[in-house]
Amino acid sequence: MSRLSFEKKRVQQPAAHPATVAVRVFGAGGASVGGASVVAAPGEEIQQAVLNHLQRLAISLGAPIRATIRDDRAGCVVPLEVCADGSSRVTGEAVRVPRREEPVSSTAVQAPTGQFGPAPVMEVPAPAPLPAPAAEACGPVAHARVPAPVTEAAAPAPEPVMDAPVPASTSTPTPPRGFDAVAEEVLGDEPVTETAEGAELLTGPLTRINEDVRAGRIEAAAELADRTVTEASAVLGPDHAEVLHLRELTAYIAYLAGDPVRACRLSLDLAALRRQARDTEAAYGNVQSAATAWRAVRDPEEGLRLGRDLIDLWTGLSAEPGPAAEETRPLESARARMVRLADRAARAAQS
Repeated sequence: MSRLSFEKKRVQQPAAHPATVAVRVFGAGGASVGGASVVAAPGEEIQQAVLNHLQRLAISLGAPIRATIRDDRAGCVVPLEVCADGSSRVTGEAVRVPRREEPVSSTAVQAPTGQFGPAPVMEVPAPAPLPAPAAEACGPVAHARVPAPVTEAAAPAPEPVMDAPVPASTSTPTPPRGFDAVAEEVLGDEPVTETAEGAELLTGPLTRINEDVRAGRIEAAAELADRTVTEASAVLGPDHAEVLHLRELTAYIAYLAGDPVRACRLSLDLAALRRQARDTEAAYGNVQSAATAWRAVRDPEEGLRLGRDLIDLWTGLSAEPGPAAEETRPLESARARMVRLADRAARAAQS
């Protein structure tokens, strides 16, 4: 049976059990998380890159993640749990295993300067303030409302916390939009489709995609999502509601996979299509997804290019009746970030 669009109806059931993810840290600075490759940024330890990846996944899912981390170079296995608010804790003793002496050959990764090792090393706070609920003990969350992560990755100079979107001050709760809404679908008890033909065609692929995301198999989820979009477009047409819905999921998975540029572009394209169709509610949700991905773009020049397109579209949408016109402060925050990006780009050009 088909269900309404994720902007109109969502499952409010919590995840019953924490997702379990296998993590492997290699000797030369690379790692894999649930089959997805993770590489440390310049100046970043691979252990921090892995932890950041797990935190993004837990926050986006709105549920804790249990990771079994095998550090080949350190010669140990560490059990770790990352909560839905981004906090983490070691859940048991580190177990020694034979060291792997030969490094993994790679020219694109940086050698680690530490190790997961004993428990104290893993007590790392979240990388930046997050708009999450108050911290609570790890375990199933009370509901599926997922605050989309908005932290910006390490750059030449950290940006102030004012980058975070400011929720509208209304007497009624703001409905989940953007990546928040997509994450709720992933946590749902069944795939969300919008039409009868969509339910018949897409229930199977969507079930597998959601399972892959919940299990941390982001690379597998991304490949299946791209293939499903192509197949659904051929059957239903590229502008069909189900295809647009799938593209939203694809953008969210690209964000989880650490490709915020693609996630932003996909979301901007969807926002433009929705605006042309005069669906301002859905268009604003796509704008919020684009803004979330944009804040994770590290390069200031790329951030400026994407930011111009985002703000142009957002400004036009805010001039029309709808939620974008009622929530103006997030747009002002985005404009302020453009000024900071321009400053950073100018400093980089002078150095």
